Amino acid sequence: MGSPLQIIFIDDDASSRAQLSERLSFADITHTTTDYVSWLQGDITEPGDRSVIWLGHCSLPISLEKLIHQFDQLDDKLPVIAISPWPELDQLSQNLQEKIIGRLNPDADLEALTVMLHRALIYRQLQLQYAGQPDLFSPKSVASQFEGMVGHSEAMALVRKMISQVAGRDVNVLITGDSGTGKEIVANNLHKASKRSAGPFVPVNCGAIPADLLESELFGHEKGAFTGAISSRAGRFELANGGTLFLDEIGDMPLPMQVKLLRVLQERCFERVGGSQTIDCDVRIIAATHKDLDQMIIDGSFREDLYYRLNVFPIDMPRLRSRIEDIPPLVDEFTRRLAKEGFGRLRFHPAAIRSLQQHDWAGNIRELANLIERLAILYPDAVIGVRELPEKFRHIEEPDPGLYKGNGQRPDINADAVVSGSSGGESIGQVLNELPEQGMDLKLYLEKIERGYINQALDQTAGVVARAADLLQIRRTTLVEKMRKYGIQRK
Repeated sequence: MGSPLQIIFIDDDASSRAQLSERLSFADITHTTTDYVSWLQGDITEPGDRSVIWLGHCSLPISLEKLIHQFDQLDDKLPVIAISPWPELDQLSQNLQEKIIGRLNPDADLEALTVMLHRALIYRQLQLQYAGQPDLFSPKSVASQFEGMVGHSEAMALVRKMISQVAGRDVNVLITGDSGTGKEIVANNLHKASKRSAGPFVPVNCGAIPADLLESELFGHEKGAFTGAISSRAGRFELANGGTLFLDEIGDMPLPMQVKLLRVLQERCFERVGGSQTIDCDVRIIAATHKDLDQMIIDGSFREDLYYRLNVFPIDMPRLRSRIEDIPPLVDEFTRRLAKEGFGRLRFHPAAIRSLQQHDWAGNIRELANLIERLAILYPDAVIGVRELPEKFRHIEEPDPGLYKGNGQRPDINADAVVSGSSGGESIGQVLNELPEQGMDLKLYLEKIERGYINQALDQTAGVVARAADLLQIRRTTLVEKMRKYGIQRK
């Protein structure tokens, strides 16, 4: 969690500081008041990442331009609001005027104060984003925080941001989205980032357990509670005590069990099946479903009161077809995992990636993972082109059908044929398995392959060098040197 919102009000008029401080305190807004001498001497705490500077009356012989430069030296992304008229404001350069995000009347009401604070916080967020500083929207900065959540798309950045916002809050979360979008991965990351991370994470698939056994599965049972209960058994609520209980496919839970679950959520206690002893539970609930619970409430198959108990903080998982820019890093991640499991390392022709990006992906990420595993079995340690994809995944024409002609002749491959350009870029074609009879220029051959992969990585990451370096598994400085060597410009 970030630092709290704080207003730093600088004014040489003590009465103005006192009046504004009283109003801000009444509105429960954190603030600090000071005069310009104290500010310039650094007598107050440095601003945090959610600080807003309010400039009041200044009696010092110092220009507004110089003051703004002082703020820039401290933090060039600080939002600054002018409280006093500041006549020289209109004479500032356009660049400096943009740093004053608004003017505010000293007698402004609470609504005007709130509007200006909202503008300041949005300004701060955008400045950090444009500067490329690590924040919740930076894929590189979150890669180590959220395991298994691969993708650079805006939709995934929003999911990661929401996880960061709610992970530290001990509230119930409802994850919605189509099957195969990765809801359990989100639940795992919520648990690991929470204050309960040292406790257990216990998943339950409500749709995979018969209705007559679900109560015993959740709450446990005593010996002799029903036929076959030869011993007492703790349920998932007990096993998850102090941690997180993940109720997957909550939409498949029958209505009688919904009533009992609601009681546990309200009273934070339960009894085992066949037992009379009340057991307290300290559990955070994360639920997930691919069903439309709103429609189920209308149909009478899901309780509205339970829905609002679970849906304190909703997170909606995007479909894979709505974030096709994430397919290249997802393919790379799945091939890397399979290589670690001994399947060999697959590589994909750019045309095959483009074909995958045109697929509908009804099964979402799970369908993609299954496809990569199937290809790893069929073509171990191979380069996958359009022709190697199963027919339902071929959405573009094979760019080089001549390679597949069965005339018994080996195609004449040289270094120029191995790395061929298209649309000004270079893509990796067929890799030599044998040395041609006429020999080859090995240095030139390897340089063209390297240059081709670099161009592919830059294409896939929209020219972001740091992300391209991650794809190639080399240091950013190494990639910059290679780009300079080959005369490759950033896209």
